[in-house]
Amino acid sequence: METINKNKQNASYWQILSLAGLLLVILLVTAPLSGCSKIGLSIQQPPRSRSLGECVVLVHGMARTLHSMDEMQQRLVAEGYHTVSLGYPSTHATIEEIANEHFPAALAQCQQFNPSTIHFVSHSLGGIVLRAIFKKMKPENMGRVVMLSPPNHGSEAADILKDWWLYQWINGPAGQQLTTDENSFPNQLGPVDYPVGVITGDRYFFFDYYLSTIIPGQDDGKVSVASSRLEGMQDFLVVHATHPFIMDDEYVQAEVLYFLQNGFFKHKENPLLPITGDDWFSFPSQ
Repeated sequence: METINKNKQNASYWQILSLAGLLLVILLVTAPLSGCSKIGLSIQQPPRSRSLGECVVLVHGMARTLHSMDEMQQRLVAEGYHTVSLGYPSTHATIEEIANEHFPAALAQCQQFNPSTIHFVSHSLGGIVLRAIFKKMKPENMGRVVMLSPPNHGSEAADILKDWWLYQWINGPAGQQLTTDENSFPNQLGPVDYPVGVITGDRYFFFDYYLSTIIPGQDDGKVSVASSRLEGMQDFLVVHATHPFIMDDEYVQAEVLYFLQNGFFKHKENPLLPITGDDWFSFPSQ
């Protein structure tokens, strides 16, 4: 009985700490909130001698900026890709508005390089934006797509938080579209008919402890592994990374490059846990 009580106390302690951390993050996010709606393009090109003649469009996630994809963009450029990273108002627009009003500029910029192929790399909400676009149209020179931690069947975190006024204020209309019910936006998009690889994580960052305990099965603190799967995808990979920082993991970056080149992941056996700061404050989901 004493052991059970101690376990309950420990669980309560971690839930309180998790909620406190979540509130702290929310406060830190709301302070520079205008920065999360920054609109623009980050354009980076490889030296002419190393150019592959291909372009990659990067699309960030909810309440982030194009700078969240900086390390991924730099890795792609180092491998010879022209890159265009899209900054869009994820906290102030619907998914349809993002797809119709903001994405075309990134695609047009990529086309100016006259690439033989255009690939796409997304994080979280960015993957749903891509699915919405490609359901209606695809560029003639379309290549491959890698989605990182996409809520392809919605986010259980959105189910939990959607009625919080602070969540609504921070994440705006798109945040309300990412629930897991059968009529939610992601669940109305259907299967894909173009080459897609999905990478998702099985660890949660410390402030997502509360959400991770509620999300069924393995998760990354925001999206369950099961929900990230996508009908029609060519390959699927689960890595030891968290939702906010999966794009900065070197192993993930290597697998993204491998998929863009081959159409499937390398699936390195027993990859090492990340040695970045992400791992210092992350824990395996149950």
